[in-house]
Amino acid sequence: MRDLLTATGRLDPDVAPADQRAVWDMLALLYPLPDDVTVTAPDAAGIRGEWIDTPGADPGRVLLYLHGGGYVIGSPTTHRLLAGRLSAALGARVLLLDYRLAPEHRFPAALDDTVAAYRWILGLGHEPGQLCVAGDSAGGGLAVAATVALRDQGVALPAAVACWSPWVDLSCTMPSIVARDERDVVLSKRWLTAMAAHYLHGVDATTALASPLYADLTGLPPLLVVVGTEEILYDEAAALATQAVAAGVDTEFEVFDGCFHLWMQLAALAPEAEAGIRRVAAFLRSRLT
Repeated sequence: MRDLLTATGRLDPDVAPADQRAVWDMLALLYPLPDDVTVTAPDAAGIRGEWIDTPGADPGRVLLYLHGGGYVIGSPTTHRLLAGRLSAALGARVLLLDYRLAPEHRFPAALDDTVAAYRWILGLGHEPGQLCVAGDSAGGGLAVAATVALRDQGVALPAAVACWSPWVDLSCTMPSIVARDERDVVLSKRWLTAMAAHYLHGVDATTALASPLYADLTGLPPLLVVVGTEEILYDEAAALATQAVAAGVDTEFEVFDGCFHLWMQLAALAPEAEAGIRRVAAFLRSRLT
């Protein structure tokens, strides 16, 4: 897979966002869902996304999942297979949120959509201890930012949060963004910088709810941070875990050797991805009531 992605080339910021979205959606459709995965639309005005259910999933337990894509690309289509595997491993329903994307919808649109979706799930009658939040890349950063926003609004927080390769510093200044540039076959500093500009549209990149590495993490629920050794986001993932520990958050930091960005999307092809899914599911399941 590394050789294939190297030959294909990394995400290109010079390609229009609409075209990047179309290509990523098309690639995802090459790997169809298993027949036992059920996909339904949320029955709520303003909540876009998909309910993902697998046999044996407890309808009382919910994972709110936030896809990656630099706040510009990505969709339920690109993450449906991953969400299905998480549903099966966790034994819970997954709400795969279709939050609004930049540049059409700038910060804080994605954050507002996530907070609204979480509040909507609570409104269905679920207790906070029955809910967890997870995401990858930009979705991982969004999971942390939304939890911070919910805390500040006085909303009961989820049982746990899991972040896969989280993008939590939109200033793109952490050392690994340059130091591991040759090792990450998916991301580049140039692409991340362009996506940050689309999303922020002039907002300071160190704004806490855009870049939660700069947020006060005090009072957050248990947090799992997972990252691969080959990722340009490695340093900010490590920094997030360190700052969470310093803030008194029950934190676990897991490093997967040899893994590049988006490896968790290769669940049908790579044992490392399956191992990552099991790790995330075990962490969340142990915190759910």
